[in-house]
Amino acid sequence: MHNVWGFPYFGDEFKDLPGHFHFVICYFGLVRHQGLNYNRTPGDEVEDMLILLKEVKRRIPSVSAVSSGAIASDYQRLRVESVCSRLGLVSLAYLWKQDQSSLLQQMIRSGIIAITVKVAAIGLNPSKHLGKEITQLESHLHELKKLYGINVCGEGGEYETLTLDCPLFKNARIVLDKFEVFLHSPDQIAPVGVLHPLEYHLEKKMGSVPANDSAINNKVTMGEFDLVCEVLGDCQNICEPQCPKSDVISDCSLDTKQEFHISKSKKNDTFSIACWLQDASETSADLQVDMEAVLTKLELLLGKFSCSWENVLYIHLYIAEMNEFARANEAYVKFIRQENCRFGVPSRSTIELPLSQVGLGKACIEVLVSSDLTKNVLHVQSISCWAPSCIGPYSQATLHHDVLYMAGQLGLDPPTMLIGDEGPASELKQALESCEAVANCFNCSISLSALFLIIYCSKSLNSSDRNSIENQKNVCLMQMKLRSDGQSRSMPLASDPIVLYVLVPDLPKRALVEVKPMLYTGENVKILTEVAKQESYTRQAYWGFQHESWHNDCCQECMVPGRLVTAVISVSKEVVAKICSLSASVYNESDCEPDREHQIARMAEFCIYLVDKVLLENDFSWDDIVTLKIYFATTLHTSHGKLLTIFTRVFDEFGQMSMRIDTDKEPIFNLVPVLGAGRSAASMDDILTCELYAKKS
Repeated sequence: MHNVWGFPYFGDEFKDLPGHFHFVICYFGLVRHQGLNYNRTPGDEVEDMLILLKEVKRRIPSVSAVSSGAIASDYQRLRVESVCSRLGLVSLAYLWKQDQSSLLQQMIRSGIIAITVKVAAIGLNPSKHLGKEITQLESHLHELKKLYGINVCGEGGEYETLTLDCPLFKNARIVLDKFEVFLHSPDQIAPVGVLHPLEYHLEKKMGSVPANDSAINNKVTMGEFDLVCEVLGDCQNICEPQCPKSDVISDCSLDTKQEFHISKSKKNDTFSIACWLQDASETSADLQVDMEAVLTKLELLLGKFSCSWENVLYIHLYIAEMNEFARANEAYVKFIRQENCRFGVPSRSTIELPLSQVGLGKACIEVLVSSDLTKNVLHVQSISCWAPSCIGPYSQATLHHDVLYMAGQLGLDPPTMLIGDEGPASELKQALESCEAVANCFNCSISLSALFLIIYCSKSLNSSDRNSIENQKNVCLMQMKLRSDGQSRSMPLASDPIVLYVLVPDLPKRALVEVKPMLYTGENVKILTEVAKQESYTRQAYWGFQHESWHNDCCQECMVPGRLVTAVISVSKEVVAKICSLSASVYNESDCEPDREHQIARMAEFCIYLVDKVLLENDFSWDDIVTLKIYFATTLHTSHGKLLTIFTRVFDEFGQMSMRIDTDKEPIFNLVPVLGAGRSAASMDDILTCELYAKKS
């Protein structure tokens, strides 16, 4: 219901509003039809709103948030969010993505008297429906929804309203004395008509509240400012918070003492780049310094490939100390912000890793990059009941070529942005529900369309907590699948999603779990035959490995045949015992170094052998790899540098034997230190875990 004149609706959704927000009700309507993304335009009504809210902040310094009644209009929400971000205010949109039929009923039950002042939809006739109360039109609007799919709250511009009375009007109601009706467009199917008020008066309510008793909050009362005031100003003269500007950078900007290591997948149109500081124990003393160094290096590398930050789809941010997360963000926004990401800021996940323990700097960053700019970004900065807001320079999800890359979701309660104290299972349930809300915006469900579900778990979880997480995940996905059957527009995948649990030292906000899904939203086509698969991998034999049935137990796969394949290869202590000629004693710190290196090399060979098998049997090449990530447990007691040397050597051997991969350039894999990983939350005891994502162009 577009409230061009009058108060926005405040319903039950505001009962849990965080107490530290002070907000004010202003009158503005966004009615022009332009592109969704807003660019600052002098004279636009958005700039008028900026001027008005700037004056509000001057007169009432305690105001820190703006509430809007956006339900489904990205056009309106994005413009309110633009103004809020420029003035340092929080956008509140507690009606966002809520069911419109329920909202309409709540508005009517709450005593809102609103009349239509514009109609512009099939089934709404200016001569019959203008000036009618919404109560009178409710059944007709629901009938039009069934017939034509209209928005019953008018979110598609079907109608506009004027509020004459509501619970917020404490002392008087508006009475319309005289008006005119204009036929704006005589279209036979959907005529457009406008009601223009000419005369009206205020009618005092029974039991009116004295002005000095109707407090907006405990500090500001209506008596402290005029009820109506005109605000004049020029948006050019408004001082807005300045975005930090990054200087033009070059290799000279980098500290020559810092030793960078880079990995990059070979795919040209969509590829990943990882950057970390190696052997940084002496040169690394500050997280923010390391962050800026890594971001600077990545910016240079993006330029080398004719890309920039606006080409980045996703960012994995790994930091050594979650207590310094705020400082990491300070460095982050110097490089990545809305101004240099015209098509939307990348999605992001952030976790703490044992970087220092394996000889790395305090920050590592991995970016997923596209050579084109066709991404579709969902970035909701408003606090609502829908899903947690992303107020910073990162988005909830990024869709690119039918693959949805979703930001890491914590178990935050959306309207309060707080984590509850009901325990890890409750956190996981909330995180999955938030993921589902985001997926629904792209007409899909994580229960039907997920390729990958990575669940990061805090080391503070005990064994009982881990079991409860596993059970909760299964229950949630089953319930979502039942709800989504027949409703999701994307075709369900033929196989269940890969689920990988990763044990980490800490997560943002001291969360116990963080969920990071990847979904496929396109059509499922082309099925390879089992015969073709068998012929592919029986020809493969390296380092003495031949296919054995137990190899299948080490591998999880989820694919869209002919388009993409994802896989996780798990190497546990038991697997090591099978592939090594020596007994599996990797956990014994007294092992002699040659034996340890031999076992690690054998594990690397086995991982590469199985990755090659997955690629071959699905008709993919090594050049199709988008991401190859290798998680290694700190219980391996091996530095990142030593492991990098071993894996690089094994990849070189494989390249020479197979002639299927060029190993002359930087590594195509990224080594990620973790406390543990596994396909079950109860047993995250893999020594090595390979995460593969390959995609056809």
